[in-house]
Amino acid sequence: MHILHRSVALEALYDSADSFPPPRCHPETRREILAKSYNWLTEDASAQPMSWLYGPAGAGKSAIMQTLCRQLQEAGRLGGAFFFKRDHVTRGNAKALFTTLAYQLAENDDRLKPTISQTVERYSSIVGREMEVQLHHLIVEPCRALPNSPPSIFLVDGLDECQDDSVQSDILRLIGNAVRKYPTRFRFLVASRPEAAISETVDDPLFTELLTRLNIEQSFNDVRTYLRDEFARIHREHRHTMGGIPTPWPSPDVLNDLVQKSSGYFVYASTVIKFVDDKWFRPTERLNDVLNLRSGAPFKALDQLYLYILSSVPVDFRSRLLDIFQCVAMGLELTPGAIEDLFEWPPGDSQLILRGLRSLLHVPPPGNKRSVSAQHASLLDFLCDEGRSAAFYLDLQTRMHVTRAVLKAFSHEDGLPPTLWTLDVNVLYRCISSVPPSSELVPLFRGLNTSTLRGSILLDPLEHCSEQVEDMLFIL
Repeated sequence: MHILHRSVALEALYDSADSFPPPRCHPETRREILAKSYNWLTEDASAQPMSWLYGPAGAGKSAIMQTLCRQLQEAGRLGGAFFFKRDHVTRGNAKALFTTLAYQLAENDDRLKPTISQTVERYSSIVGREMEVQLHHLIVEPCRALPNSPPSIFLVDGLDECQDDSVQSDILRLIGNAVRKYPTRFRFLVASRPEAAISETVDDPLFTELLTRLNIEQSFNDVRTYLRDEFARIHREHRHTMGGIPTPWPSPDVLNDLVQKSSGYFVYASTVIKFVDDKWFRPTERLNDVLNLRSGAPFKALDQLYLYILSSVPVDFRSRLLDIFQCVAMGLELTPGAIEDLFEWPPGDSQLILRGLRSLLHVPPPGNKRSVSAQHASLLDFLCDEGRSAAFYLDLQTRMHVTRAVLKAFSHEDGLPPTLWTLDVNVLYRCISSVPPSSELVPLFRGLNTSTLRGSILLDPLEHCSEQVEDMLFIL
Protein backbone atom coordinates (compact mmCIF):
# COMPACT_ATOMS: atom_id res chain seq x y z
CA MET A 1 0.00 0.00 0.00
CA HIS A 2 2.98 2.31 0.34
CA ILE A 3 3.06 2.73 -3.45
CA LEU A 4 -0.57 3.86 -3.47
CA HIS A 5 -0.03 6.04 -0.40
CA ARG A 6 2.50 8.16 -2.29
CA SER A 7 -0.22 9.08 -4.82
CA VAL A 8 -2.86 10.01 -2.26
CA ALA A 9 -4.01 13.59 -1.63
CA LEU A 10 -4.18 13.35 2.16
CA GLU A 11 -5.33 16.98 2.38
CA ALA A 12 -8.47 16.04 0.42
CA LEU A 13 -9.75 13.60 3.05
CA TYR A 14 -12.84 14.70 4.93
CA ASP A 15 -11.03 14.62 8.28
CA SER A 16 -7.66 15.97 7.16
CA ALA A 17 -5.74 18.45 9.26
CA ASP A 18 -5.73 20.76 6.23
CA SER A 19 -9.45 21.44 6.62
CA PHE A 20 -9.54 21.74 10.43
CA PRO A 21 -11.89 22.91 11.76
CA PRO A 22 -14.13 21.34 9.12
CA PRO A 23 -17.42 22.97 8.08
CA ARG A 24 -20.27 20.90 9.51
CA CYS A 25 -23.98 21.38 9.84
CA HIS A 26 -25.44 22.72 13.05
CA PRO A 27 -27.21 19.79 14.79
CA GLU A 28 -30.61 21.45 14.31
CA THR A 29 -30.18 22.44 10.65
CA ARG A 30 -30.35 20.74 7.26
CA ARG A 31 -32.16 17.79 8.83
CA GLU A 32 -34.33 17.00 5.82
CA ILE A 33 -31.60 17.00 3.18
CA LEU A 34 -29.21 15.10 5.48
CA ALA A 35 -31.80 12.43 6.22
CA LYS A 36 -32.77 12.14 2.57
CA SER A 37 -29.15 11.86 1.44
CA TYR A 38 -28.16 9.38 4.12
CA ASN A 39 -31.17 7.19 3.35
CA TRP A 40 -30.33 7.24 -0.37
CA LEU A 41 -26.71 6.34 0.34
CA THR A 42 -27.36 3.50 2.76
CA GLU A 43 -30.94 2.17 2.57
CA ASP A 44 -32.67 2.67 -0.78
CA ALA A 45 -31.40 -0.25 -2.87
CA SER A 46 -33.63 0.62 -5.83
CA ALA A 47 -32.48 4.24 -6.14
CA GLN A 48 -30.21 5.70 -8.81
CA PRO A 49 -26.51 5.05 -8.09
CA MET A 50 -25.45 8.70 -8.53
CA SER A 51 -26.67 11.94 -6.99
CA TRP A 52 -25.70 15.55 -7.68
CA LEU A 53 -25.93 17.96 -4.75
CA TYR A 54 -25.83 21.49 -6.13
CA GLY A 55 -26.28 25.08 -5.03
CA PRO A 56 -24.55 28.49 -5.13
CA ALA A 57 -21.48 29.51 -3.16
CA GLY A 58 -22.32 29.78 0.50
CA ALA A 59 -25.30 27.45 0.40
CA GLY A 60 -23.64 24.95 2.74
CA LYS A 61 -22.70 22.13 0.36
CA SER A 62 -19.37 21.34 2.01
CA ALA A 63 -20.91 21.38 5.48
CA ILE A 64 -23.51 18.84 4.33
CA MET A 65 -20.86 16.65 2.71
CA GLN A 66 -18.62 16.82 5.80
CA THR A 67 -21.54 15.90 8.05
CA LEU A 68 -22.50 12.96 5.84
CA CYS A 69 -18.90 11.73 5.80
CA ARG A 70 -18.75 11.75 9.57
CA GLN A 71 -22.09 9.92 9.86
CA LEU A 72 -21.04 7.31 7.31
CA GLN A 73 -17.63 6.82 8.92
CA GLU A 74 -19.21 6.29 12.33
CA ALA A 75 -21.58 3.72 10.79
CA GLY A 76 -18.73 1.94 9.01
CA ARG A 77 -20.22 2.70 5.59
CA LEU A 78 -17.86 5.29 4.08
CA GLY A 79 -15.89 3.98 1.13
CA GLY A 80 -14.00 7.19 0.47
CA ALA A 81 -14.30 10.95 0.02
CA PHE A 82 -12.44 13.69 -1.83
CA PHE A 83 -12.82 17.42 -1.15
CA PHE A 84 -11.56 19.51 -4.06
CA LYS A 85 -10.12 22.98 -3.54
CA ARG A 86 -9.35 25.36 -6.38
CA ASP A 87 -5.62 25.80 -7.22
CA HIS A 88 -4.52 23.61 -4.30
CA VAL A 89 -1.45 21.52 -5.17
CA THR A 90 -3.10 18.21 -4.21
CA ARG A 91 -6.77 19.00 -3.56
CA GLY A 92 -7.12 20.70 -6.93
CA ASN A 93 -5.49 17.85 -8.83
CA ALA A 94 -7.90 15.42 -10.51
CA LYS A 95 -5.07 12.93 -11.05
CA ALA A 96 -5.19 12.13 -7.33
CA LEU A 97 -8.97 11.56 -7.18
CA PHE A 98 -9.33 7.83 -7.79
CA THR A 99 -6.07 6.82 -6.10
CA THR A 100 -7.21 8.72 -3.00
CA LEU A 101 -10.65 7.10 -3.07
CA ALA A 102 -9.11 3.65 -3.60
CA TYR A 103 -6.70 4.14 -0.70
CA GLN A 104 -9.56 5.01 1.64
CA LEU A 105 -11.61 2.09 0.33
CA ALA A 106 -8.78 -0.28 1.22
CA GLU A 107 -8.37 1.30 4.65
CA ASN A 108 -12.12 1.24 5.37
CA ASP A 109 -12.92 -2.27 4.12
CA ASP A 110 -10.67 -5.14 5.21
CA ARG A 111 -12.20 -7.41 2.57
CA LEU A 112 -11.00 -5.15 -0.26
CA LYS A 113 -7.59 -4.20 1.08
CA PRO A 114 -5.78 -7.38 -0.12
CA THR A 115 -7.24 -7.06 -3.63
CA ILE A 116 -6.35 -3.38 -4.01
CA SER A 117 -2.91 -3.91 -2.49
CA GLN A 118 -2.16 -6.83 -4.83
CA THR A 119 -3.27 -4.79 -7.85
CA VAL A 120 -0.91 -1.95 -6.96
CA GLU A 121 1.98 -4.32 -6.23
CA ARG A 122 1.44 -6.14 -9.52
CA TYR A 123 0.93 -2.97 -11.60
CA SER A 124 2.89 -0.29 -9.76
CA SER A 125 2.59 2.01 -12.77
CA ILE A 126 -1.16 2.26 -12.24
CA VAL A 127 -0.69 5.27 -9.96
CA GLY A 128 0.49 7.17 -13.02
CA ARG A 129 -2.07 5.82 -15.47
CA GLU A 130 -5.10 7.74 -16.79
CA MET A 131 -8.12 8.15 -14.54
CA GLU A 132 -10.27 5.61 -16.38
CA VAL A 133 -7.70 2.85 -15.79
CA GLN A 134 -7.34 3.76 -12.12
CA LEU A 135 -11.10 3.80 -11.56
CA HIS A 136 -11.54 0.42 -13.24
CA HIS A 137 -8.69 -1.49 -11.59
CA LEU A 138 -8.57 0.15 -8.16
CA ILE A 139 -12.28 0.66 -7.46
CA VAL A 140 -14.67 -1.00 -9.92
CA GLU A 141 -13.04 -4.44 -10.13
CA PRO A 142 -12.44 -4.87 -6.38
CA CYS A 143 -16.01 -3.78 -5.54
CA ARG A 144 -17.50 -5.94 -8.28
CA ALA A 145 -15.89 -8.97 -6.66
CA LEU A 146 -18.21 -8.57 -3.65
CA PRO A 147 -21.63 -8.99 -5.31
CA ASN A 148 -23.66 -9.66 -2.17
CA SER A 149 -22.36 -6.72 -0.17
CA PRO A 150 -24.05 -3.32 0.20
CA PRO A 151 -22.89 -0.68 -2.29
CA SER A 152 -19.59 1.10 -1.74
CA ILE A 153 -20.20 4.76 -0.93
CA PHE A 154 -18.09 7.64 -2.26
CA LEU A 155 -18.50 11.40 -1.80
CA VAL A 156 -16.82 14.01 -4.03
CA ASP A 157 -17.16 17.63 -2.93
CA GLY A 158 -16.39 20.81 -4.87
CA LEU A 159 -16.10 19.27 -8.33
CA ASP A 160 -16.37 22.79 -9.80
CA GLU A 161 -13.05 23.62 -8.08
CA CYS A 162 -11.19 20.88 -9.95
CA GLN A 163 -8.87 22.14 -12.71
CA ASP A 164 -10.78 22.95 -15.92
CA ASP A 165 -14.27 22.31 -17.28
CA SER A 166 -13.28 19.37 -19.47
CA VAL A 167 -11.74 17.49 -16.54
CA GLN A 168 -14.89 18.00 -14.47
CA SER A 169 -17.00 16.56 -17.28
CA ASP A 170 -14.58 13.66 -17.74
CA ILE A 171 -14.84 12.73 -14.07
CA LEU A 172 -18.64 12.72 -14.19
CA ARG A 173 -18.69 10.58 -17.34
CA LEU A 174 -16.17 8.10 -15.94
CA ILE A 175 -18.23 7.67 -12.79
CA GLY A 176 -21.43 7.52 -14.83
CA ASN A 177 -20.11 4.74 -17.07
CA ALA A 178 -18.89 2.75 -14.06
CA VAL A 179 -22.16 2.89 -12.14
CA ARG A 180 -24.20 2.23 -15.29
CA LYS A 181 -22.50 -1.16 -15.61
CA TYR A 182 -22.78 -2.02 -11.91
CA PRO A 183 -25.61 0.11 -10.47
CA THR A 184 -26.04 -1.98 -7.32
CA ARG A 185 -22.35 -1.83 -6.37
CA PHE A 186 -21.92 1.92 -5.96
CA ARG A 187 -23.31 5.12 -4.54
CA PHE A 188 -21.56 8.29 -5.73
CA LEU A 189 -22.63 11.64 -4.26
CA VAL A 190 -21.07 14.61 -6.09
CA ALA A 191 -21.45 18.19 -4.83
CA SER A 192 -20.71 21.38 -6.77
CA ARG A 193 -21.95 24.74 -7.86
CA PRO A 194 -24.29 24.50 -10.88
CA GLU A 195 -21.59 25.64 -13.29
CA ALA A 196 -22.38 25.39 -17.00
CA ALA A 197 -20.00 22.53 -17.84
CA ILE A 198 -21.25 20.37 -14.98
CA SER A 199 -24.92 21.16 -15.59
CA GLU A 200 -24.59 20.37 -19.30
CA THR A 201 -22.81 17.10 -18.55
CA VAL A 202 -25.45 15.78 -16.15
CA ASP A 203 -28.11 16.75 -18.72
CA ASP A 204 -26.57 14.17 -21.07
CA PRO A 205 -28.83 11.14 -21.74
CA LEU A 206 -26.17 8.97 -20.07
CA PHE A 207 -27.33 10.26 -16.69
CA THR A 208 -31.10 10.12 -17.25
CA GLU A 209 -31.58 6.84 -15.41
CA LEU A 210 -28.44 7.06 -13.29
CA LEU A 211 -28.60 10.33 -11.44
CA THR A 212 -30.88 12.11 -9.00
CA ARG A 213 -30.55 15.82 -8.22
CA LEU A 214 -30.59 17.54 -4.85
CA ASN A 215 -30.92 21.32 -4.91
CA ILE A 216 -29.73 23.08 -1.76
CA GLU A 217 -32.45 25.66 -1.58
CA GLN A 218 -32.58 28.72 0.60
CA SER A 219 -33.28 27.84 4.22
CA PHE A 220 -34.27 30.85 6.30
CA ASN A 221 -35.36 28.71 9.25
CA ASP A 222 -32.04 26.87 9.38
CA VAL A 223 -30.10 30.13 9.24
CA ARG A 224 -32.27 31.50 12.05
CA THR A 225 -31.55 28.46 14.21
CA TYR A 226 -27.83 28.71 13.53
CA LEU A 227 -27.65 32.43 14.36
CA ARG A 228 -29.78 32.09 17.49
CA ASP A 229 -27.64 29.33 18.97
CA GLU A 230 -24.33 30.90 17.98
CA PHE A 231 -25.25 34.26 19.49
CA ALA A 232 -26.27 32.44 22.68
CA ARG A 233 -22.87 30.76 22.76
CA ILE A 234 -21.08 34.09 22.24
CA HIS A 235 -23.11 35.59 25.09
CA ARG A 236 -21.98 32.76 27.40
CA GLU A 237 -18.32 32.72 26.39
CA HIS A 238 -17.76 36.51 26.39
CA ARG A 239 -18.96 36.75 29.98
CA HIS A 240 -16.68 39.66 30.93
CA THR A 241 -18.07 41.98 28.25
CA MET A 242 -21.58 40.49 27.99
CA GLY A 243 -22.41 40.09 31.67
CA GLY A 244 -24.75 43.09 31.73
CA ILE A 245 -26.46 42.35 28.42
CA PRO A 246 -29.92 40.79 28.86
CA THR A 247 -31.00 37.69 26.97
CA PRO A 248 -32.12 36.87 24.41
CA TRP A 249 -29.37 38.71 22.62
CA PRO A 250 -29.79 40.03 20.04
CA SER A 251 -33.48 40.89 20.02
CA PRO A 252 -35.91 38.94 17.79
CA ASP A 253 -36.17 41.94 15.44
CA VAL A 254 -32.40 42.09 14.98
CA LEU A 255 -32.26 38.35 14.44
CA ASN A 256 -34.97 38.63 11.77
CA ASP A 257 -33.01 41.40 10.05
CA LEU A 258 -29.88 39.24 9.89
CA VAL A 259 -31.83 36.25 8.60
CA GLN A 260 -33.27 38.33 5.76
CA LYS A 261 -29.85 39.72 4.90
CA SER A 262 -28.51 36.18 4.61
CA SER A 263 -30.89 35.44 1.73
CA GLY A 264 -31.28 32.03 3.34
CA TYR A 265 -27.64 31.01 2.83
CA PHE A 266 -25.08 30.21 5.50
CA VAL A 267 -22.01 32.03 4.21
CA TYR A 268 -23.34 35.44 5.33
CA ALA A 269 -24.48 34.09 8.70
CA SER A 270 -21.20 32.29 9.42
CA THR A 271 -19.16 35.37 8.44
CA VAL A 272 -21.22 37.52 10.81
CA ILE A 273 -20.65 35.07 13.65
CA LYS A 274 -16.89 34.91 13.04
CA PHE A 275 -16.75 38.71 12.93
CA VAL A 276 -18.74 39.21 16.14
CA ASP A 277 -16.97 36.37 17.98
CA ASP A 278 -13.60 38.13 18.23
CA LYS A 279 -11.97 38.09 21.66
CA TRP A 280 -10.34 41.47 21.04
CA PHE A 281 -13.67 43.32 20.66
CA ARG A 282 -17.02 43.71 22.39
CA PRO A 283 -19.62 41.52 20.64
CA THR A 284 -22.31 44.18 20.98
CA GLU A 285 -20.19 46.75 19.18
CA ARG A 286 -19.22 44.34 16.43
CA LEU A 287 -22.86 43.38 15.88
CA ASN A 288 -23.86 47.05 15.69
CA ASP A 289 -21.23 47.54 12.99
CA VAL A 290 -22.85 44.75 10.97
CA LEU A 291 -26.35 46.13 11.46
CA ASN A 292 -25.30 49.55 10.19
CA LEU A 293 -24.48 48.06 6.78
CA ARG A 294 -27.68 48.50 4.81
CA SER A 295 -28.55 46.65 1.63
CA GLY A 296 -31.62 44.86 0.38
CA ALA A 297 -30.30 42.96 -2.61
CA PRO A 298 -29.53 39.26 -2.22
CA PHE A 299 -25.82 38.67 -1.50
CA LYS A 300 -25.23 42.43 -1.58
CA ALA A 301 -25.23 42.27 2.20
CA LEU A 302 -22.34 39.81 2.06
CA ASP A 303 -20.37 42.18 -0.19
CA GLN A 304 -21.02 45.06 2.19
CA LEU A 305 -19.83 42.95 5.11
CA TYR A 306 -16.69 41.89 3.27
CA LEU A 307 -15.92 45.51 2.36
CA TYR A 308 -16.45 46.69 5.93
CA ILE A 309 -14.15 44.03 7.40
CA LEU A 310 -11.45 44.64 4.79
CA SER A 311 -11.62 48.39 5.37
CA SER A 312 -10.49 47.83 8.96
CA VAL A 313 -6.97 47.25 7.62
CA PRO A 314 -5.05 50.58 7.53
CA VAL A 315 -4.72 52.09 4.07
CA ASP A 316 -0.92 51.99 4.37
CA PHE A 317 -1.14 48.18 4.48
CA ARG A 318 -3.64 47.81 1.64
CA SER A 319 -1.17 46.92 -1.10
CA ARG A 320 0.41 44.27 1.13
CA LEU A 321 -3.02 42.94 2.01
CA LEU A 322 -3.81 42.52 -1.68
CA ASP A 323 -0.50 40.70 -2.15
CA ILE A 324 -1.54 38.23 0.56
CA PHE A 325 -4.97 37.74 -0.99
CA GLN A 326 -3.39 37.20 -4.40
CA CYS A 327 -1.17 34.49 -2.93
CA VAL A 328 -4.26 32.80 -1.50
CA ALA A 329 -6.16 33.15 -4.78
CA MET A 330 -3.24 31.62 -6.71
CA GLY A 331 -3.04 28.71 -4.29
CA LEU A 332 0.51 29.41 -3.11
CA GLU A 333 -0.17 27.82 0.31
CA LEU A 334 2.14 29.99 2.39
CA THR A 335 2.38 30.49 6.13
CA PRO A 336 2.45 34.08 7.43
CA GLY A 337 6.23 33.77 7.82
CA ALA A 338 6.63 32.43 4.30
CA ILE A 339 4.66 35.38 2.92
CA GLU A 340 7.08 37.72 4.67
CA ASP A 341 10.05 35.87 3.18
CA LEU A 342 8.52 35.93 -0.31
CA PHE A 343 8.00 39.70 -0.30
CA GLU A 344 10.98 40.46 1.97
CA TRP A 345 8.83 42.08 4.65
CA PRO A 346 9.91 42.54 8.27
CA PRO A 347 9.01 39.60 10.54
CA GLY A 348 5.53 39.92 12.02
CA ASP A 349 4.06 42.10 9.27
CA SER A 350 1.69 39.40 8.03
CA GLN A 351 0.23 38.78 11.46
CA LEU A 352 -0.13 42.54 11.96
CA ILE A 353 -1.95 43.01 8.64
CA LEU A 354 -4.22 40.00 9.10
CA ARG A 355 -5.02 40.47 12.78
CA GLY A 356 -8.53 41.79 12.14
CA LEU A 357 -9.37 39.44 9.27
CA ARG A 358 -9.85 36.12 11.04
CA SER A 359 -13.52 36.14 10.13
CA LEU A 360 -12.46 35.96 6.46
CA LEU A 361 -9.19 33.99 6.57
CA HIS A 362 -7.66 31.05 8.37
CA VAL A 363 -4.62 32.73 9.95
CA PRO A 364 -2.36 30.24 11.74
CA PRO A 365 -0.49 31.47 14.82
CA PRO A 366 3.28 32.06 14.71
CA GLY A 367 5.18 28.79 14.47
CA ASN A 368 2.24 26.88 13.01
CA LYS A 369 3.00 25.32 9.61
CA ARG A 370 -0.50 25.68 8.18
CA SER A 371 -0.98 28.15 5.34
CA VAL A 372 -3.14 31.26 5.17
CA SER A 373 -6.37 30.37 3.38
CA ALA A 374 -9.87 31.72 2.76
CA GLN A 375 -12.64 30.78 5.17
CA HIS A 376 -14.94 30.41 2.17
CA ALA A 377 -14.54 30.32 -1.61
CA SER A 378 -17.05 33.17 -1.96
CA LEU A 379 -14.39 35.56 -0.64
CA LEU A 380 -12.15 34.81 -3.61
CA ASP A 381 -15.10 35.23 -5.99
CA PHE A 382 -15.65 38.64 -4.40
CA LEU A 383 -12.00 39.71 -4.66
CA CYS A 384 -11.78 38.68 -8.32
CA ASP A 385 -14.87 40.71 -9.31
CA GLU A 386 -13.99 44.40 -9.72
CA GLY A 387 -17.64 45.43 -9.67
CA ARG A 388 -18.07 43.95 -6.20
CA SER A 389 -14.73 44.42 -4.46
CA ALA A 390 -13.85 47.95 -5.67
CA ALA A 391 -10.55 48.99 -4.05
CA PHE A 392 -9.84 45.40 -2.99
CA TYR A 393 -10.01 43.98 -6.51
CA LEU A 394 -7.09 41.68 -7.34
CA ASP A 395 -6.02 43.44 -10.51
CA LEU A 396 -3.25 42.84 -13.02
CA GLN A 397 -0.80 45.00 -11.07
CA THR A 398 -1.21 42.79 -8.01
CA ARG A 399 -0.84 39.59 -10.04
CA MET A 400 2.29 41.01 -11.65
CA HIS A 401 3.78 41.91 -8.26
CA VAL A 402 3.24 38.40 -6.89
CA THR A 403 4.62 36.84 -10.08
CA ARG A 404 7.77 38.97 -9.83
CA ALA A 405 8.23 37.93 -6.21
CA VAL A 406 7.88 34.24 -7.07
CA LEU A 407 10.32 34.49 -9.98
CA LYS A 408 12.78 36.32 -7.76
CA ALA A 409 12.49 33.63 -5.08
CA PHE A 410 13.32 30.96 -7.65
CA SER A 411 16.38 32.94 -8.76
CA HIS A 412 18.31 32.72 -5.48
CA GLU A 413 21.68 31.03 -5.96
CA ASP A 414 21.32 29.15 -2.68
CA GLY A 415 17.85 27.90 -3.54
CA LEU A 416 14.54 28.56 -1.84
CA PRO A 417 14.53 29.26 1.90
CA PRO A 418 12.87 26.48 3.95
CA THR A 419 9.69 28.52 4.44
CA LEU A 420 9.12 28.63 0.67
CA TRP A 421 9.60 24.95 -0.08
CA THR A 422 5.88 24.66 -0.87
CA LEU A 423 6.56 26.60 -4.07
CA ASP A 424 7.05 24.35 -7.09
CA VAL A 425 6.83 24.37 -10.87
CA ASN A 426 3.02 24.26 -10.68
CA VAL A 427 2.99 27.51 -8.69
CA LEU A 428 5.38 29.05 -11.20
CA TYR A 429 3.11 28.00 -14.05
CA ARG A 430 0.02 29.54 -12.40
CA CYS A 431 1.86 32.80 -11.81
CA ILE A 432 3.21 33.05 -15.35
CA SER A 433 -0.19 32.13 -16.79
CA SER A 434 -1.97 34.82 -14.78
CA VAL A 435 -0.20 37.77 -16.43
CA PRO A 436 0.31 38.85 -20.06
CA PRO A 437 3.77 38.68 -21.65
CA SER A 438 5.97 41.40 -20.20
CA SER A 439 9.55 42.33 -21.01
CA GLU A 440 10.21 43.11 -17.34
CA LEU A 441 9.69 39.44 -16.43
CA VAL A 442 12.09 38.03 -19.03
CA PRO A 443 15.33 38.79 -17.10
CA LEU A 444 13.80 37.25 -13.98
CA PHE A 445 12.77 34.15 -15.87
CA ARG A 446 16.20 33.78 -17.46
CA GLY A 447 17.74 34.05 -14.02
CA LEU A 448 15.81 31.09 -12.62
CA ASN A 449 17.82 28.59 -10.62
CA THR A 450 16.32 25.47 -12.21
CA SER A 451 17.73 23.23 -9.48
CA THR A 452 15.20 24.74 -7.07
CA LEU A 453 12.22 23.72 -9.18
CA ARG A 454 10.14 20.76 -8.11
CA GLY A 455 6.84 19.50 -9.48
CA SER A 456 4.81 16.53 -10.54
CA ILE A 457 4.31 17.62 -14.15
CA LEU A 458 7.66 18.68 -15.59
CA LEU A 459 10.89 19.74 -13.96
CA ASP A 460 11.97 21.95 -16.86
CA PRO A 461 10.23 25.33 -16.39
CA LEU A 462 10.98 26.39 -19.96
CA GLU A 463 9.11 23.34 -21.24
CA HIS A 464 6.31 23.54 -18.69
CA CYS A 465 5.67 27.24 -19.36
CA SER A 466 6.63 27.13 -23.02
CA GLU A 467 3.84 29.26 -24.46
CA GLN A 468 4.30 32.01 -21.89
CA VAL A 469 8.07 32.00 -22.33
CA GLU A 470 7.89 32.14 -26.11
CA ASP A 471 5.58 35.15 -25.90
CA MET A 472 7.95 36.91 -23.51
CA LEU A 473 11.02 36.22 -25.59
CA PHE A 474 9.21 37.49 -28.67
CA ILE A 475 8.82 40.89 -26.99
CA LEU A 476 12.59 41.43 -26.80
